[in-house]
Amino acid sequence: MQSPLFNYAEQQSQERYVVQNPQLLRVTLGGHDDVLARKGAMVAYQGLVDFDGEYKSPNQRRSRARTGEGLDLMRCSGQGTVYFANLAQYIHVVDVDPEGMTVDSAYVLALDSTLHTEVIAVDSQYGVSGTGKYQLNITGRGKVALMTSGQPLMMLVTPDKYVNVDADAIVAWSAGLRVQMQAQTVNSSVMRRRGNTGEGWELSFLGQGYALVQPSEVMPPQHAALGQGVAAQFGVGQHGARGQNQGNVWS
Repeated sequence: MQSPLFNYAEQQSQERYVVQNPQLLRVTLGGHDDVLARKGAMVAYQGLVDFDGEYKSPNQRRSRARTGEGLDLMRCSGQGTVYFANLAQYIHVVDVDPEGMTVDSAYVLALDSTLHTEVIAVDSQYGVSGTGKYQLNITGRGKVALMTSGQPLMMLVTPDKYVNVDADAIVAWSAGLRVQMQAQTVNSSVMRRRGNTGEGWELSFLGQGYALVQPSEVMPPQHAALGQGVAAQFGVGQHGARGQNQGNVWS
């Protein structure tokens, strides 16, 4: 059998995390190094691999119920190779350093089980409030696979050059950055979009580090439900629906 499809054969590599193609991740399991992945993200696997729901502590369950932020994960263990993908989104592998990183949990595809995750209240830490005030802080040493809608932009933040990002487009940032939320507007109510420009909440980053931005302000559907209309099918992420006054379609 011959076909151009054979150009998409497996990539040969000794690395644990390999971006098989821009929208498909391959993770190698060696029997003692479990990986945690978004529930339902496995598209194929080889070898003796077990999949099980990841236990949530009472504190994690309470935090998820209170903030809406958190990860619905499965634990992948054993020996073999697992392939992960989610709605053909672009995948990027990040090495987490001791400083840590802050991320919207909607953009996490997989991570090493050795990493620690904690929901943080951005408003209580930095004095901001509104859309996106809860995020996920990831600390420790290990790898995280993030997803973006399209190819992203990594922006450098320095003490003399702060960066403003639309709250619906930010994916992740260095945990050491200071964050302020603002909505420059000519309207008397900052809860509305800015005048008639279609722009609203922004995150302003100050300090030394990086901010990862995707070229989209709307996430693909995370929990598609066929036959229930567009609003029911599109869970537009933590920020999009509320930020654009389109109703709460995220669950």
